[in-house]
Amino acid sequence: MSHNLAHRLFAEILGTGLLTVSVVGSAVSADRITDVPALIMLCVAVSCSAALFVLLELLGPISGGHFNPVVTLAMVMQRRARPGASAAYVCVQVVGGVLGIMLVHLMFGLSVISSGIQMRTGFHLWLAEVASTFGLIFTILFGLRFRPQSVSALVGAYVLSVTLFAPNSFANPATTIAGAFSATLAGIRPTDVVAFILAQLLGCLLAVGLARWLVSPSAATGEC
Repeated sequence: MSHNLAHRLFAEILGTGLLTVSVVGSAVSADRITDVPALIMLCVAVSCSAALFVLLELLGPISGGHFNPVVTLAMVMQRRARPGASAAYVCVQVVGGVLGIMLVHLMFGLSVISSGIQMRTGFHLWLAEVASTFGLIFTILFGLRFRPQSVSALVGAYVLSVTLFAPNSFANPATTIAGAFSATLAGIRPTDVVAFILAQLLGCLLAVGLARWLVSPSAATGEC
């Protein structure tokens, strides 16, 4: 069943908001319980991957379950989404991320909005952001092509893994921007946001380019 744009936009703002809540909320909650970095990271990984699986299963049939501007960009480049509606998707995804941050702050008795203080800069973090975003888009594109019924599980499993092997990674411009409004452990300094988003865009472009090459007609006729 085809859903109108208003329904799809609401699904995207709701999904992105709840995804942000799962990431930031679990980080704040774990940070209050323990000071062991590995345990905090594990809590965030489990919370984020589980929430993403549920959101993709329930809201994916309505909007496509992007919840991430680079996913929307990849869908446009693959001609799976229209540019006009996709621009609206990106706007509501960012709004959803900020609303998610605000909800977490209220739930934990923090200021509704604060400036991010976590320093996230340097080549090693930018490289991790490229790699994690590349893997996310690669998983989505190949999941849609070869395992469409398993995309939610594939993406959830990948996010569980990437949260552990690429610390400080967002792989999502909407949550990156939202993180600039949070002084919590899951936040990011506003001055570090642009570089992270550029790294995410590069990871997305690399994944789309590789996907096109691997499934091109010439690749399909190759012999081993």
